[in-house]
This record gives sequence, structure tokens and C-alpha cells, in this order.
Amino acid sequence: MDINLNYQSYNSDTLKDLERFSASSIVDKNLISLVTEILEDVKNHGNRALIERTLLYDKASLKESDLMVSGIEFESANASLEARQRKAIEEAIENVSIFHRQNLPEDWKSKNLHGATVGENYYPIRRVGIYIPGGNVPLVSTVVMTVTLAKVAGVEEIVVATPPNEDGSIASELLAALQLLGVQEVYKIGGAQAIGALAHGTETITPVDKIYGPGNAYVNEAKRQVFGVTGIDLLPGPSEVMVIADKTSNPSFVAAALLAQAEHGSGKEKIYLIFTEESMFKSIASEINNQVGHLGHKEAVLKILKIGFFAAYAHDLKEVVDLANFIAPEHLELQVENQVISYLQKNITTAGALLLGHFSATALGDFVAGPSHVLPTGRSSRFSSGLRIEDFFRRTSIICYDPKSVAKAKESAVLFSEMERLDAHGNSISLRLKVDEEGE
Repeated sequence: MDINLNYQSYNSDTLKDLERFSASSIVDKNLISLVTEILEDVKNHGNRALIERTLLYDKASLKESDLMVSGIEFESANASLEARQRKAIEEAIENVSIFHRQNLPEDWKSKNLHGATVGENYYPIRRVGIYIPGGNVPLVSTVVMTVTLAKVAGVEEIVVATPPNEDGSIASELLAALQLLGVQEVYKIGGAQAIGALAHGTETITPVDKIYGPGNAYVNEAKRQVFGVTGIDLLPGPSEVMVIADKTSNPSFVAAALLAQAEHGSGKEKIYLIFTEESMFKSIASEINNQVGHLGHKEAVLKILKIGFFAAYAHDLKEVVDLANFIAPEHLELQVENQVISYLQKNITTAGALLLGHFSATALGDFVAGPSHVLPTGRSSRFSSGLRIEDFFRRTSIICYDPKSVAKAKESAVLFSEMERLDAHGNSISLRLKVDEEGE
């Protein structure tokens, strides 16, 4: 049975329609309250709370000694990994490493107007916690797209939390990927309780300094609530893709790109199609219907096509730019002719990731290209960016004055202390010059 897909032509109401459509689901008060309860439970009762809530939510019965993945489990997972799977994971790790080495921050110093030395030093965060979602599929790629950055940054301690299957196991592919990356501290916990354990610690788990990784609404709300106790990366929600198509687009490529992001399974994914050749829509819709019947996650995809699909006909490139910048999509595929790509790349400034040309499938970015696939969603690309190597560092400002540079700074600095009526501030500067003069 074909799905009836519709579109609208860009008009004065389109952006209002898009705003309503694209709005992230409002987190209800019951969810907020439950997450608060879970976090307090973990904070106050530690491992007992983790065991009880893992049984409740994941249907896995664990003992305290089962919470951490054992060496035997790692060995078994590694032995079961096929050679071609290992090669694929290693290739992805290498591409991600190559990409993020380009952005390694470097210490720097310079002289200011007073002649003092100023600069910044960068230090890897000492202990980080990385959350890997569970669900229907083992997200091996999320391991690669988070843990690899921590390794390249030189993080000393990397902790991973991921929910167990009902039998208490973790997917062997996921464990094997973690072992390839040298991670040994992995806990079989998921949801808000995992975030609470990483933030507050338990009898078994030492608290971390910052938490990373995507998750569902409970995980994101937990990250929001523990921020301040520990750091967080961002709050990535359900997957999104926008495809911009023109007369040169291959309808099968466009359809496949949209369906790929619809199959994640949260039921809240958003897929957008913007096209400049009105006759293309019928061909793309036909391809969507042709392809969806062959997908393993057909029911999940059909749901998104019914409630999470938005298509608009743009009369010109300005309207394309307006639509894309307004949505600020997580992934933006420019499946257009080459001369148009440069214009759109210059003028669309809010996408989480840009996929340029007919052959740059979002799935390549999801799995193997290099940039992390942990990206902002829900229009938050307007003000934030995807996970990058700098997120695994903290920086310290460096200031070094000597008597000569203090003398040059004194007049302005003391004036500030007077304007702000902070005489001890001014005195702390003047005294240094006085002592130096007396010493001479």
C-alpha cells in the first residue's frame, strides 16, 4: 500500500508551519519528575538503585559484580568479531582519528599592550563518561564517533555506560569495538540511572568530569539536570535530515537518504525534502514507496513518513537558503548540481553537517567519514555545533606580568577599581609597584 506524500509551495506561512513541525517534543513534567527521582535514588542508594532500575527498565537481572563488563566478556566478544567487521571498525577509527587530529588545540602565548605575557594552555579532561544508547541495534558507530575523540585527545580515563540486553549481555560487536579502542571500564547500565551513576558515582563507579553521547529523552533530561555537578557535551535528540534536490538529483538517492534517517526507531525522527524542480516530487515519492517495502525497519519508517515528513517546493535558491537556515538540520544533503553547491555552502550557515553532492550519503558520515556523528538537533544547530576534539579538553588562561608591564597597566587597572568601588583590587596592584620601587 502506497503512502500518500504531500508537499507545500513556499509561502508566507511556510516558516510558521515549519516551526510547529520541527519543534522538539516538549518534555512533560512527569518525565522531568521521574528523572529527578531516578537521579536522587542513584545518588542516595548507589549500586542498589542501579540494579533495581536495570531490572525495571531493561528487564536484566544483575548482581553487583555483574555491573562492570568482565575481561572474559571482552575476550569472548573479540573472538566472535569477524575479520571483515574488525577491518570496517578499524577503518572508521582511523578516519575519525585523522579528521580530529587536524583540530587538536595547541597552547599559545603572546604579548598584550602592557608587554605582559598572556595565552592559553589546553589540558585533556582527566576522566570522561561516554553513554552509548541501547535499543534494537548495537550502535558500534557511536562508540567510534565518541571514544576515538577521547583517545586522540589523550584522556586518561574513559568510562562507558550502555544498557544491557535482557540476559545481561552487551552486543559483542560493541564490546569488540571498545576493546579495539582500549576501553576497559564499561558498565551495563542505561537511561537516566546511568547518567546519575556517571555524575555522582556509586560504590563501584567513580564519578566522571564530563559526560558525552546521545540518548533518549530520559538520558537528555538527566544530562540537563546533572550539568553543573559534571560537564556535558550537548543534548542531541532524534535524528534529522534535510535533502535539497534539483533537476540533477537522482530520485532514488534522495528517497534513500530520507528513509535512512527515518529508520532509527525513536518514532520522533524528522525528515525534510526541499526541491526546486516541482516535477521531481512525484518521482521522489514513488521511489520512497518502492524502497520502503524492502526495509527491515519498515514499520518504524512508515510511522515517520506519516508524522515526521515535511516537503516544500522552493521557487528559487533564496527560498532554499531561508528554509534550510530556519530548520538548522542535523544533516543537510545538497543533492544538487555542482555550481549550486558552492552558493548553498556559503549561504546556509546553520547545518550540523553538510553532505556535498550526489554521492555524499549521510550514512557515510554516520559510520566512516571522519567527523563525529554526535550533532545538534531540534534547530539547536543555530547556536551549537557537533562533538569535536576540543570538547575533550579544558583550557586555562595564562597571565604573566613583571614590574615593567605592571607599571604600564597600573593607571587603567586602578581606574577600573575606582569605577567599581573595589579599592582592595586597586591596592593589590599599587602595592606591587611600591614594593618594587622600595626594593630598588
